[in-house]
Amino acid sequence: MGTKQDELGRGEKILPGVWRLRLPLPWPGVPHCNCWALASGDGIVLFDTGYASEDGTKRLEYAMAQIGFRLEDVKLLVCTHAHSDHYGLAGPIVDAAGCELWMHPAWDHARRMTEDPDGALHRRVEVARQSGVPQAALERYEEDRKGSPSGIARAVEPDRDLVAGVEVETDRGVWNVYETPGHAPSHVCLHEPDSGLLISGDHLLGRISLFFDYGHTPDPVGEFVTSLDEVDALEHTTLCLSGHGRPFRDVKAKIQGNRDEVEKHLGRVREAVSGEPISAFELLPTLMGAENVNEATAAWGMQMALGYLGHLTLKGELERADEGDVHRWRRIGVHASG
Repeated sequence: MGTKQDELGRGEKILPGVWRLRLPLPWPGVPHCNCWALASGDGIVLFDTGYASEDGTKRLEYAMAQIGFRLEDVKLLVCTHAHSDHYGLAGPIVDAAGCELWMHPAWDHARRMTEDPDGALHRRVEVARQSGVPQAALERYEEDRKGSPSGIARAVEPDRDLVAGVEVETDRGVWNVYETPGHAPSHVCLHEPDSGLLISGDHLLGRISLFFDYGHTPDPVGEFVTSLDEVDALEHTTLCLSGHGRPFRDVKAKIQGNRDEVEKHLGRVREAVSGEPISAFELLPTLMGAENVNEATAAWGMQMALGYLGHLTLKGELERADEGDVHRWRRIGVHASG
């Protein structure tokens, strides 16, 4: 039986002049990502890239061939954010097409991971150590990840910063840029007001699934909630073209669903820190459910836990109460007994 690594990409028409390129990913919990190709003269504007695995470029080329295009037909590459599944193949694409890359300027996290993977791994391990992860688990994580590919073929400098006020022209209309950090500091959404189409990257998905790229900005959780408000204020949204899964129409409902999920998680964190000071690692069973905590999910959970703890600290609800080298948090006004 084949695995996701054996899959080739798939291309399909969604609307006239709009195609979805569905590309496999090496992650069990997130098996595919979407790139969006929009007609532009005799070529396309490509939104996002897919992951730079050994066969990543071949998979993208296969999906593009199914919709009648080649890499050389890309007139412009636009990346919604600088995570590996949305930016990883930028290098091969711009090399083949000779096109420009437009992306938000807050992408240094991807550059550091690509140009110094050992340093990036070391920083992650140190954050985990300070967050109370047991030494044996740290050693296994570091050994498993050492030498692993970043999923980014090479760091590519954007030719234009994708910020508010920038417009992307296609045969399907002119797309306005909205800065939506939180999931990643470099995240943007693009909206075509006449049709109401929204390219959401990972800011909104058909299945509500949160992730905050912790450690690059002071409050990714707060940024994400503000970004939900930014997209909610759009007057006309008819169909969302997201970074994973199928297109969906109930954009307002998804926005509210994400708000509700954030509040549910924050409630769990408040409950967990109501007693003795707690580390991010000790928070995981309450935040995720004890049955869901394992070595495959803990790294995701740690990003979430640290994001929520930092957010509530900035809101004045929590304070640090470190013990030795381990960072711990408690509610303001609650002190350890004894």
